[in-house]
Amino acid sequence: MGLADRLAAARDGALVGRERERAVLDRILSGAADAPLVAYLHGPGGIGKSSLVRYAARQAELAGRRVVHVDGRFLDADPRRLEEAAAPACAEPGAVLLIDTFEQCQPLEAWLRETFLLRLADHAIVVVAGRVAPDAEWSLDPGWAQLFTALAVQPLDAAQSHALLAVRGVPAEQRGAFVTFAGGSPLALSLAASVPAAAPGAPWYPTGDVLTTLVERLVGDLPGAVHRRALEVVAQAYVTREPLLRAVLGDEDTDTVFPWLRQLPYIEATPEGLHPHDAVRATLEADLRWRDPERYDDVRVRVSLAGLRAVRGAAEEGALPRVAEWMFLFRDQGGSGNLYSHRTHRHIEDTPLRPEDVPGVLHMAQEEEGPASAAAVAHWLRRQPEAFRVHRYAGSRTPVSFMAVLRLDAPLPEDRAADPVIAAVWDLVEAAAPLGPGEHLGIRRFAVQPGGRQRPSPLMELTSRRTIAEEMRARGRAVTFTVFEDADRWGGYLAESGMPEVAVVDVDGRQQHVFGRDWRLQTVDQWVRHRARATVTPVATWPPTASASGPRDQLPRAAFAEGVLEALRTWHTPRAFATSALLHSHLVPPGSPDPAANLRGAITAALAALQTDPEGVRAQEALTATYIGASRTHKAAARRLGVPYGTYRRHLALAKERLTEQLLRQTATPSTPILPQSLPQE
Repeated sequence: MGLADRLAAARDGALVGRERERAVLDRILSGAADAPLVAYLHGPGGIGKSSLVRYAARQAELAGRRVVHVDGRFLDADPRRLEEAAAPACAEPGAVLLIDTFEQCQPLEAWLRETFLLRLADHAIVVVAGRVAPDAEWSLDPGWAQLFTALAVQPLDAAQSHALLAVRGVPAEQRGAFVTFAGGSPLALSLAASVPAAAPGAPWYPTGDVLTTLVERLVGDLPGAVHRRALEVVAQAYVTREPLLRAVLGDEDTDTVFPWLRQLPYIEATPEGLHPHDAVRATLEADLRWRDPERYDDVRVRVSLAGLRAVRGAAEEGALPRVAEWMFLFRDQGGSGNLYSHRTHRHIEDTPLRPEDVPGVLHMAQEEEGPASAAAVAHWLRRQPEAFRVHRYAGSRTPVSFMAVLRLDAPLPEDRAADPVIAAVWDLVEAAAPLGPGEHLGIRRFAVQPGGRQRPSPLMELTSRRTIAEEMRARGRAVTFTVFEDADRWGGYLAESGMPEVAVVDVDGRQQHVFGRDWRLQTVDQWVRHRARATVTPVATWPPTASASGPRDQLPRAAFAEGVLEALRTWHTPRAFATSALLHSHLVPPGSPDPAANLRGAITAALAALQTDPEGVRAQEALTATYIGASRTHKAAARRLGVPYGTYRRHLALAKERLTEQLLRQTATPSTPILPQSLPQE
């Protein structure tokens, strides 16, 4: 067997799946009287179109047909070049014309259909492959409608992906991470398989070379920097709509970029908005995280804050889908990915409690959690019926699960007597976090579904989404709690999100675990920012002891360091700067008429104080060039400083540590922040 035959055999062996596409091509090549004469393969880069073109060429050669192969990359959308390259198909009957990478000469599509294909020799057939779907004229023309077929090449499913990796020799125990990353893209699977195996038990990550190649092949050239930024947003967001892009890029850029995104072959336009192909999402996300970790965090924070605004701005019935979209950002953090699906559950309705629901809710509480819990449910049904949400299957009036988020502003004896969990919660609040004027506590007290406990399910997903929506939309909420019997399953996720376990209460022999946070130590806006960062260190959000002075001066170190970084990032964004967690720290004097100005003065003074040694000078220069000077990118800041990018990143990491230490030691400053002359501005 010669080299060409061996190469063809190897390619045939690696062509996994694609039974539907191969069957259509085989039928066309067979010359059946009712078979189409033109097949148009389309799909995103790396999906396997060229492999199918090679398959068609191989089958045509085996059938004794003349194969004319044309590459659209070299035609420059010039019809004369296409005529010249495809001329043999016009002269030899039964020839097979293959036009690959047709997106490079897409302007020729109408000319190809209306002029050139009519010149082909008798019994010739055509296979076109491109990223862009064919225009509608092929099917609208009654003649072409019978002779033309479009084949959308879809991603491989999980079984096919595993089969392709097996052909490439990847051990079974390593394939799962590859399949998750590749999203069914044969190119991504093949490139992932080319990476040397990780040590046993070590997680697999695509290398920089693999990511660079994938971006080039899957995404291709981009018109400009704003288009790349738009794709960075699309890669992070579950679904992208114009308001999200506008929140991140600005009005002018959105008007230009959103229509461009809609026509990309690897972006699907749905009624929800724009979804990227899984492989493109995974590649763009991993590439940005590898290439510029701080920008990666910045994009995630912006998307997270836009998600918060979308939840707050939604109508009651629209809040849960917006929460699900926001939670998509955290699908890979810790172990939470196994607890949630981000799909919409159209077969389940989340509704307010109706009077006729009460008997069913009480029966469910009795069956699933026992008489003591049922008695507590009965008490709160009388006291706060508006706190209950009932889930029922679409078209049915029968409750299948329920939840309740209570709002309490004062400890009442009857509440303590009726519900031991609420009695314990009030004891905690009075000892460690007493409420101030106008403040209240919220507690997701019940989450009851059939089968007992709080196992992951669509019903529990709706409960979680409703709970988060309540937190994001509440005003005046100082502290919040959630109660789980199934703490083994949910405790890790709650700790990851900064909500530690604060109490365990025995209710009729069943352990109810209470998790809490104090929003005065970290506001919802700050939590949403912090949660979005790639490397999340949970911030302590429950005070360990009571304090007569309130939350000021109690900011935990992790929250303080996070606040320093956030203040730098929002230095030129007054609205965001004015919500800094550091406004509640020792850097701002109590009763200050302008806390934001005090904070700016404190940071400016700390930057100036760093210049006590050469390391401090480098730290001050790195922070000033990056944040105070408002360089658009970190690479631009490195160029401004005249140092290699790797050196710059080391200096910046050390600079953040030094600035945090300086601010921890520093006292409050006057309210007029004056930048020293040594701090350059733009």
